[in-house]
Amino acid sequence: MNENIILSIEDLSISYKNKDVLKGINLKIEKGKVYSIIGPNGCGKTTLMRTISRSIKPKEGKVSLHGDNIFEMKNKNVAKKMAILNQNNNTISDITVRKLVQYGRYAHKDWWKGIDDEDDKIVEWAMEKTRVTDLQNRRIDTLSGGEKQRAWIAMSIAQKPEILLLDEPTTYLDICHQLEIMDLVSRLNKEEGITIVMVLHDINHAARYSDKLIVINNQKIYSQGDPWTILESEVLEEVFKVKAEITMDTDTMKPIFYAKKVV
Repeated sequence: MNENIILSIEDLSISYKNKDVLKGINLKIEKGKVYSIIGPNGCGKTTLMRTISRSIKPKEGKVSLHGDNIFEMKNKNVAKKMAILNQNNNTISDITVRKLVQYGRYAHKDWWKGIDDEDDKIVEWAMEKTRVTDLQNRRIDTLSGGEKQRAWIAMSIAQKPEILLLDEPTTYLDICHQLEIMDLVSRLNKEEGITIVMVLHDINHAARYSDKLIVINNQKIYSQGDPWTILESEVLEEVFKVKAEITMDTDTMKPIFYAKKVV
């Protein structure tokens, strides 16, 4: 097995109420890279993410983490290596930020053991990395959207995962907080070496912050590759039904697209 491959998806097919949602998905996720999954609404992006995170069991195929089938692994063993941040995180709201971040350590603890000094150091590190240290005594339900998202990301990285799955992490955020979250994700990848796989609806965010784009359409992977290869191909026209002008972001040397008209 290629040691650079952290996550492998093989011949994955997913159905919901006897209706095929995704068919024959094959992906290799390399360690230390950032991947964004894009595609039109309803194409199955979130379904794929939920399957990778074991929330949905596939009809066929498998998902392997370091060569091990995740559906045969214990929950704690998966959580030690992979963290997931879903679109909606409203299940916990009446606790402090610090308590939320501490939950990220439970994958590494026996059920009878509490938080120790080493856990506290990691919690402090996670809050510092996500810039929520000053918010640690605030209740989650008193935070702004961007602050909440940073707190949840802090909890996720407190797991000390090798790979972080993010399902539309900028949903419901204004432009300022969207950029704040995307910059945070980029820092976690560059500074901590965390592999990132995320679903994004903003193609420019995906192009700017990703090493690879994965395009889903008509229940399959339509295309995958680096942002320039994807955006300079026929993807925008054939998948998203728009004609666009492609320019270069001089800060990142990544492509930026401007939709000009509907095809």
